Amino acid sequence: MKVILASQNQHKLVELSAILSQLGFEIALESEYGLHVDVDETGTTFEENSLLKAEAVMKASGLPVLADDSGLMVDSLDGAPGVYSARYGHKNSDAERIGYLLSKPTVILQLHRDLYKFSGKSIGGSFKNSDNVIAEERPDGRKIVARGECPGEILFAPQGTGGFGYDPVFFLPELGKTYAELTPAEKNAISHRARALQAFCRIYQEELEHDDK
Repeated sequence: MKVILASQNQHKLVELSAILSQLGFEIALESEYGLHVDVDETGTTFEENSLLKAEAVMKASGLPVLADDSGLMVDSLDGAPGVYSARYGHKNSDAERIGYLLSKPTVILQLHRDLYKFSGKSIGGSFKNSDNVIAEERPDGRKIVARGECPGEILFAPQGTGGFGYDPVFFLPELGKTYAELTPAEKNAISHRARALQAFCRIYQEELEHDDK
């Protein structure tokens, strides 16, 4: 089945294709269909934003559309940057957004050190892809929404050169690596997006089984 990814992000395309190819999905960026749909992400949750993107591109293309919304949620920043992760601090690049993020926790920890886990290296945080939500919308009106979360810690300095977004500072204690230090196979087994995709696959397979009855 041909499916459009409501994104211009080649990294996301690679990650989604690696897992969803098992469903027979042929995924392409919207630009490959000559589309560049500018969606105002006014939602207050990852789910709302992913559905906004999926619906807009689906209406423009007439094809099934996948949309992904995710973000970094740091406990000591009251869940920020959250849905604003991709535009945190109005910065233009991943490196600038990481720098802006790392300028925040130090002050908060000085004021509230007794409230937060502090090892001298990192602070507790979680990278939630609950509404990466992976969302799929189809022209026949059917929708799938799947969520995934991956807990971890935020490092005070980047490590690794892979991935994108906040990957270089999102540390997985059980592996001793950041997202940016994982191989694609490792990341596709454990990441927030991978877990959402795995949930998406289960829901999709259940729909297929129901349709066959």
